[in-house]
Order: sequence, then structure tokens, then C-alpha cells
Amino acid sequence: MERPEYVKVKLPSGEKFNYLNSLIKSNSLHTVCEEARCPNISECWSSGTATFMILGKNCSRGCRFCSVTHGNMEPLDPEEPIKVKESVRNMGLKYAVITSVDRDDLPDQGSDHFSETIKQVKTLGVRVEALIPDFRGDKKLVKRVIDAKPDVLAHNIETVKRLSSVIRDPRAGYEQSLSILSYIKEENPYMTTKSSIMLGHGERDEEVEQAISDLRSVGVDILTIGQYLRPSKKQLEVKEYCTAERYKMFEEMGYEYGFKFVASGPLVRTSYRAFEAWASQNIKLN
Repeated sequence: MERPEYVKVKLPSGEKFNYLNSLIKSNSLHTVCEEARCPNISECWSSGTATFMILGKNCSRGCRFCSVTHGNMEPLDPEEPIKVKESVRNMGLKYAVITSVDRDDLPDQGSDHFSETIKQVKTLGVRVEALIPDFRGDKKLVKRVIDAKPDVLAHNIETVKRLSSVIRDPRAGYEQSLSILSYIKEENPYMTTKSSIMLGHGERDEEVEQAISDLRSVGVDILTIGQYLRPSKKQLEVKEYCTAERYKMFEEMGYEYGFKFVASGPLVRTSYRAFEAWASQNIKLN
């Protein structure tokens, strides 16, 4: 299926992009902006936001929509939390998103390393959003990240309930993801939570509405909805490119269900307009 013009973007370029990219590479760090081939990389980096991918470059899981390499797990870099901190400082970021690969191979699944990275970046006075894996539903591991006090704590359900087992790794699950998001609010009712849904896998409108309802039922504050773009021929094919009207419908639906901030559009990703989403929460909740 050929991509329509509205989901085609120019390759990132420019002096500022190249400079920021060189800073990241000098510390042997990875960004999900690059690894997941995000279409908004230039816009976000230029506005002072970047998404760092920690715990290595290879993932222990094999979700069928994701381009991140899986298998051949490497040891953690104990200096990575400091390296991320220094890169955030040198890049002059005002908002840092920290996410990770899954590390099912580690006893704590990388939760301590994740927590330490958040703490290091927060010493700069920079706002931090953490996009966490499900830690196989282990709440004591999730609590380690909660206790690091990110400004926003996100976990993605990715898709509707019916398609979860089709596109996600067998160790993931729709209900497991909802339970993680619910636990965060139980542990800290004041923590801003966030989740994301991809369209284009053949989901029906009523299924998307159910997912929106389910996310609000566990207290999620921020919702992003975007178009699945096949990274390469190794991943699942796109079933449908959604219209602007459909994205607008789901945006309005999200607000009707009570989300405090909704970003819905073909190029929207979890960290899209992340600082703006946090800022709107900060104004409304304080």
C-alpha cells in the first residue's frame, strides 16, 4: 500500500540537527527518535525535546510493528545515566523523554537503571517524561520508576484489545498494560500518566473508542493517537491509512471522555508535543 502524501516527511537535516546528533553519538547514546525512525525528529529536537532510549540498543522482545533490533542482549553501560544527563545539558533541552528497550534478560528488567537515569536528569532542573515497558506486570519494579518522580509517566497500550496479541510480543498484553497504568495512579494519584494508540492495523472505530474508554477508566491523563508507518518490509504491513476526519473524531472523543490533553494525527507519536502536553497539565492541575 502506497503512503499518501500527508504521511511523507523530509529527512532530518540542518546545522542544528547535525550538531545535536553529533552530541548524542559522542556519548554512544541512542534515541528512539532515530531507532524508531520517528517522522517528527527535526521538529522535536529544534523545540528542545528529545527522547533517549536507554538499557542498550537491542530489545528482548519482538513486537511485529517495531524496527528496534531484538535479541543479542548486551550488558548495561553503568555510565549511561550520567551520559544521558550530560547530553541533555549539552543539547540545552527543556524537556527530556526517557524510554527503553525491554530487558527481560535482567533480574530487575532494568528498572533500577531507568530510575537512576531519571534522577540524574532531574538534577538539571529539566522536566522528565518516562515511557516505560510493562516490566511483565511486576509492580515493585514499576514503583522504582514512580519513586524517581518523573513529571509524566507513560506506558503504551499500542493498539485495541483484539489486535494486541497480533502485533505485540506474547509477553505483552492489553490487560497487563492497563494494570500498569492503573497501578501508577493507585500509588501516586497526582502523577500525570499517558498512553498511546496506533491506527492502521485494521481496528474498528468502536474498538478504538473502547480503548479510549479503558484508558480513562484507569485514570490516564494524556492520550496520543497516530498512524502506524511500516518501518521496513520486516514489519507488519499497513492495513489502512486513516483520514484526517477520523483523527479529528478520535481527538474530540478523547476530550469527551475526559482526557486533559489529546494529540491525534497521522504523524503523532507518544512524545509528540510532549512539553506542551505536560505544560497543559501543570496549568490545570496546580
